[in-house]
Amino acid sequence: MLDVRRLRLLRELARRGTIAAVAEALSFSPSAVSQQLGVLEREAGLPLLERTGRRVRLTPAGQNLVRHAEAVLERLEQADADLAEARGGLAGALRIGAFPTASRAIVPAALVALARRHPGLEPMVCETDPAAVAHALRAGDLDVALVHAYDFVPAEREPGLTTEPLYGEAMYLAEPAEGTPGTPAAPGALGAAGAPGTPAPDQDAVLRAHAGSPWITATPGTLCHAMTLRACQAAGFTPRVRHQVDEFATVLALVAAGQGVAVVPQLGVTDPADPSVRLTRLVMQRRTNLAFRSGAAAHPAVAAFGAALRAAVPPDLAGSRAEA
Repeated sequence: MLDVRRLRLLRELARRGTIAAVAEALSFSPSAVSQQLGVLEREAGLPLLERTGRRVRLTPAGQNLVRHAEAVLERLEQADADLAEARGGLAGALRIGAFPTASRAIVPAALVALARRHPGLEPMVCETDPAAVAHALRAGDLDVALVHAYDFVPAEREPGLTTEPLYGEAMYLAEPAEGTPGTPAAPGALGAAGAPGTPAPDQDAVLRAHAGSPWITATPGTLCHAMTLRACQAAGFTPRVRHQVDEFATVLALVAAGQGVAVVPQLGVTDPADPSVRLTRLVMQRRTNLAFRSGAAAHPAVAAFGAALRAAVPPDLAGSRAEA
């Protein structure tokens, strides 16, 4: 009989490529991972792995077993959901991953509603970059998480995970209010009242007007950083990055100080009426989804948190749903 814990290790190895990476992600020693995979091979009765230097490649039999493992693990999640439903009354920890703007603007109201309806449930929020969510969910470090994707950085399908749409956000070019010398005010710019505005008719032209400006981006390796680079490259230039900052409030403070321009999402604009920053709405969007392990959609805690999140989405976002 195949051991489901060893099947999890094989599934992670298929995703990560090295035994060391699996060991680090799951808090095992590399020797322990190797030993357990060796036991799995003996249980299977044929080779599952081929070692090439430091990397390990799955044999055709190993790849086929991973596909079966995905189905088995999904059914186990469904079984856990059924048991939780049968027990009745939600209780215990719910580990939630969220990125900063959602943690500030959406999650607190959802937690208030969740506590009111399910006082025995203990939500535990961990600020997590969406790029790290998939591994954390598969490893069991998170139960549910908010993830986002941009038009220029679409979300990749992650084996073993399911996503549901939550909302979409407008994106803005933020520049100092006085603008770049010699550049006219861009179409779609926000007024002092901070009205949402209509998207600029030519996004590429709006971005290209700042091809010579210093730029403020998120740190490399994040989706936000990739989004800015790809949007600018689509407009025909590579941005000259001066500052790398992840917190949008700090990004806007640097823009107001004349340190550069940036692309920011709607929820990152904490004060749309700030007279020192001019915001031009772009055509591109950021879309946010709820992610969890496949098979867990019917788990009462996951379903309750999803319902609370949807109720907490501000009206100006609710009309622009994310794409699953």
